[in-house]
Amino acid sequence: MSTFPTLVLAAAALSLLFAATLTLARRMDNYGIVDIVWAGAFGALASFYAAVGPGWAPRRWLIAGIVTLWSARLALHLYRRVMSHHPAEDRRYTEMRVRWAGDFRRKMAVFFQQQALSVVILGLPFLLVARNPATAFHPLEYAGLALWLLALIGEALADAQLAAFKRDPANQGKVCEAGLWAWSRHPNYFFESLVWFGYFIFACASPWGWTSLICPLGILYLLLRVTGVPMAEEQSLRSRGDAFRDYQRRVSVFVPWFPKT
Repeated sequence: MSTFPTLVLAAAALSLLFAATLTLARRMDNYGIVDIVWAGAFGALASFYAAVGPGWAPRRWLIAGIVTLWSARLALHLYRRVMSHHPAEDRRYTEMRVRWAGDFRRKMAVFFQQQALSVVILGLPFLLVARNPATAFHPLEYAGLALWLLALIGEALADAQLAAFKRDPANQGKVCEAGLWAWSRHPNYFFESLVWFGYFIFACASPWGWTSLICPLGILYLLLRVTGVPMAEEQSLRSRGDAFRDYQRRVSVFVPWFPKT
């Protein structure tokens, strides 16, 4: 299947998936479930590209496998987080209800379709890799895979350390400085960005792979300027006050580094 029909079919399927997710979210009265579907959709998209792509089969299914592994882990992590406080929504969506109060249903429908479009755009490296006809792996693919593995382990470890910290009732109201959180205020976001740079490096061995640089840069922008770090910092300042301000003074915001004494 050529590139354009593949993209159109993927976009149409994702549009239907997120429309169905919107219907479910309305019934549950919890729009936070879109995060779960967004994370899981990447594994499905990469597998679709692997199934229809004309490239070398071992490469196609390798990229599908690593994307699905990352996608499933993140979706499961988000499922546990969303369901742990259901029917209460994530703060982002409660704020949307207030901000979009005059036209909430329509704007939320547009938002869900924007999530579908973002999956198509961010899935560009998977499409390019699935179309690569070279019959041997390139050193860049080994490098991308190594970075991806490091990032996946780091992200999973950061999530596990934070979850363990929160499970202890003695830590209620305290700032997590366990493990990686002593070196970065957002190690989970840092390693998430590295996952996407791993995909980019892997794709660079394929024709036009360099064009997928927009994907890790887009993720980095979202994490640093939009829905990641800014919202998490704001919420922590409200809930933990001076303790978090002290943490901000001592610990790197994103890239793990030696904390200040």
